[in-house]
Amino acid sequence: VQLQASGGGLVQAGGSLRLSCAASGSTFSASVMGWYRQAPGKQRELVATISTGGKTNYADSVKGRFTIAGDSAKNTVLLQMNSLKPEDTAVYYCNMRNYVLTYWGQGTQVTVSR
Repeated sequence: VQLQASGGGLVQAGGSLRLSCAASGSTFSASVMGWYRQAPGKQRELVATISTGGKTNYADSVKGRFTIAGDSAKNTVLLQMNSLKPEDTAVYYCNMRNYVLTYWGQGTQVTVSR
């Protein structure tokens, strides 16, 4: 299974970006899909997750600004990012997992300028 993420880029503070991630390859049923990010010199951290039941979880730093949506049947997950701040600058990774397997995307750079 390969996860392909896209949608990163450079945006000014206050702007918006939409990240998308799709799985391809072998048959895989994710129970949880999500996004993580890693800024330079920092550990990778959770941004948002969504379960097959639709339950979402957000980092406190992005609540009210980011929205995650997923389609478990198609193994796709989106992250709508609004009101972006410079501190959101990081490489964003999509993640899909079930009780047995975990997959990571290659990462997409998001840079928010002041």
